[in-house]
Amino acid sequence: MPLPSDDQVAQTSKDLVAALHAAAGGEHPGYRPAHAKGLMLHGTFTPSVEAKSLSSAPHFSQPSTPILVRFSNSTGLPQIPDGDPNSNPRGMAIRFNLGGRTHTDVIGHSTPYFPTRTGAEFLELLKAIGSSGPGALSPSPAEVFLGSHPAALAFVTAPKPTPTSFAREQYFGVTALKFVTVEGKAIYFRYRIVPVAGVETMEDATAKEKSPNFLHEELTKIIADGPVSFKLMAQLAEEGDVTDDATVHWPESRSVVELGVVKLEGLETDSDKEQKQIIFDPIPRVQGIEPSEDPLLDVRAAVYLISGKERRAAA
Repeated sequence: MPLPSDDQVAQTSKDLVAALHAAAGGEHPGYRPAHAKGLMLHGTFTPSVEAKSLSSAPHFSQPSTPILVRFSNSTGLPQIPDGDPNSNPRGMAIRFNLGGRTHTDVIGHSTPYFPTRTGAEFLELLKAIGSSGPGALSPSPAEVFLGSHPAALAFVTAPKPTPTSFAREQYFGVTALKFVTVEGKAIYFRYRIVPVAGVETMEDATAKEKSPNFLHEELTKIIADGPVSFKLMAQLAEEGDVTDDATVHWPESRSVVELGVVKLEGLETDSDKEQKQIIFDPIPRVQGIEPSEDPLLDVRAAVYLISGKERRAAA
């Protein structure tokens, strides 16, 4: 997982990490600058029959694959209460361990929206928000940015209710990727992760009354009673669909196929230590799944790598 060769992308990524730290009131050593609070579990992925017809990826053709999964709250605040509205959107990241040092990841958020098309625009948004505190001019820099960036406004205003459980939330891959078959046939897609138990949310007022760690405590309790399952899905693009812009959604009429079942079987023995060490990667880097031309991919991968190295150094 190298840093991008493009110097401008690399610098933007470093600036994004710094801006995310600033948004969280400063660096919190050992924690991510975004989605700082979370927990790790382990389990198994079992592919569907259809998965191997879409991609030659190894985890779609072997009977099962061991996985690690991290659930998280939004923001870079390690102690943010689970019921705080700013904890939304939630995150779910899956690592497929393919043997040796080979792996590939799926990264999802509990909203299909993303505020900007590029990392540079996202940095501009973070700086605008940081300059829009008490005493800022009216309209504030954040208001000016949202007024000129409809996608960012759509992200901010989209409903983001608190789930009753990490296991009752659905998660979306915001960037398009590309499946490639053994024969070389390619199709663009976006991941979706759907809870087998169904989606269930609560009102903000109810969430605020809960204990600060209620989602983490609830998942710890239910996983002790038995496995928790999700379906890994893929929304397939059609000819003419935009595949290089995370802010553009495809019609809901597009086919959604099941790739397999994600079964969570228990908490990682040392969840805190594992969270500091693992660096998830939004770029697939595996046979049968390729990146799209979405400019966010390189920036997000670099942000994850830079912040991951910071965490490891602090640990």
